[in-house]
Amino acid sequence: MTGPHDALLLVSFGGPEGPEDVLPFLENVTKGRGIPRERLAEVAENYSLFGGVSPINTQNRSLLAAIRSDFAAHGLELPVYWGNRNWAPYLSDTVRLMGEDGVRRCLAFVTSAYSSYPGCRQYRENLAAARSQGGPNAPEIDKIRVYFDHPGFVEPMIDNVVEAIAQAPDGSRLVFTTHSIPTALAESSGPPGLIPGGAYVAEHREVARLIAQGVARVLGVPTPDWDLVYQSRSGPTTQPWLEPDVVAHIEVLSAERVPGVVLAPIGFVSDHMEVVYDLDTLAAEAARELRLPLVRAATAGTDPRFVAMIRELVLERVSEGSGERMAQPRSLSALGPWPDLCPKGCCSNPRGNQPAVSGEDEVSA
Repeated sequence: MTGPHDALLLVSFGGPEGPEDVLPFLENVTKGRGIPRERLAEVAENYSLFGGVSPINTQNRSLLAAIRSDFAAHGLELPVYWGNRNWAPYLSDTVRLMGEDGVRRCLAFVTSAYSSYPGCRQYRENLAAARSQGGPNAPEIDKIRVYFDHPGFVEPMIDNVVEAIAQAPDGSRLVFTTHSIPTALAESSGPPGLIPGGAYVAEHREVARLIAQGVARVLGVPTPDWDLVYQSRSGPTTQPWLEPDVVAHIEVLSAERVPGVVLAPIGFVSDHMEVVYDLDTLAAEAARELRLPLVRAATAGTDPRFVAMIRELVLERVSEGSGERMAQPRSLSALGPWPDLCPKGCCSNPRGNQPAVSGEDEVSA
């Protein structure tokens, strides 16, 4: 490898790893939003069902090990680091460590596949802030593009949905889920004016379409009907967020007397808290009360195709002496592949744009 990058940084949300971590973690997540401590205490109760531990850090450790193993198997001599937005290992600490280790320019892979302020630009701002806190030797950081329609993400989800359908009653409704965000953020996601209504919903609907068509191809049946719904809302009721909510939609489907429901969490790359609580706990409980069979498909996790995708995304950005890409961008839809640099004004910050990495109009910290 002779390109300009000398490390990969795995970037994720982070999560508590014990009961004493939960409230400080939630304070990190909601910093600057004015959410009362009483409300945070209510949310903390959700974590008590899992011993105060979010699955996400364990899953990131598994992903980190899988990336390193894949790189070694394919002769990609690139050290891989890991840093989180909201909990240890914090991005600022990891970026400081990278500088001490002699890393001068790294690529950052974020465990968020779609365009939005919280899923892309906020991470770019976090990376810029980590650089500013990382000392004089902090490396330059280039964020890898969003990858919602890459085969390495879509194809594992096709197989996971097929497996879930096999466990559900015939004729079950296919329901894709993702994290709800304020409608204003959804409408401002992606480059200004490129996609009517914003990129966030369009990208999810495209992934849902690709998966439904893939399921039809594997099973040899017509493309199943499907819905896109939302979960994990955390904002005030006075602020409009994307709907319908997954639990409310399950109630609607029950009234329509569908035989069952297959949930496919396409908005998430691993089975972290939003999956095991909002789907495996809340949605599953609602379905049980309605006596409606429900099966939840797995996420991509450490599927070898997903891990190989990360290597491909790295090779897209590095080049040999000729300056040509060592891997060509792959995309299954007309919406992609997304550009290496986020276009000017992409996924704007509602509180005013901050210094960020990897954007055409950005000033890095």
